[in-house]
Amino acid sequence: MRYAEGSCLVSFGGTRVLCAASVEDGVPGWRRGSGEGWMTAEYAMLPRATRTRSSRERQQVGGRTQEIQRLIGRSVRAMIDDFRFGEFTVKLDCDVIEADGGTRTAAITGACIAVIDAFDWMVRTGRTPVTPVKRRVAAVSVGVIDGETRLDLDYEEDVRADVDMNVVMSSEGRFVEVQGTGEHGTFGRGELDGLIDSAVAGITWLDEAQRRVLEVASR
Repeated sequence: MRYAEGSCLVSFGGTRVLCAASVEDGVPGWRRGSGEGWMTAEYAMLPRATRTRSSRERQQVGGRTQEIQRLIGRSVRAMIDDFRFGEFTVKLDCDVIEADGGTRTAAITGACIAVIDAFDWMVRTGRTPVTPVKRRVAAVSVGVIDGETRLDLDYEEDVRADVDMNVVMSSEGRFVEVQGTGEHGTFGRGELDGLIDSAVAGITWLDEAQRRVLEVASR
């Protein structure tokens, strides 16, 4: 996006999310005078991102949307160790263009690139001396369907999954967040370990894809 300080269009199969990072002067009131910045995120789904039209959340953001926004915010804040990059706010807008499952995990993975892009812009324009980014983050969904572990569930798989899990990890191989639910039953320790192993393999692939695209962008 030509006007955003950082941006990324990310695709996970049939899911596409447009992530834009905006750098704004100032921070929330509770942060003023600290010399530290802040990062926050907003998430939305376009009305025809799904098979039937959904209404825009104009007046009040729904519970699911709030949950996803907070997850994206927590995930991107895990990219830095401190906020001493000046009193600027990096605001992320993650808009789902097409939804076929895994919109939150795609949003996190794309938001990471937009954040790196935005901080690189801040360095180039003299707003901060060095980028505060210490690591990348990426996320993927995983689940159990008919006794089989599957990675990056699409919509049809997601609605009938016995177990559904979202995993967020850093490029250092450490977990940021794990959200897992037995949708239609319970699951044992062995199944949990298998789900985590599958998610780690997927996120390793995503991390490499992030590294490659950043190398191309820096040329």
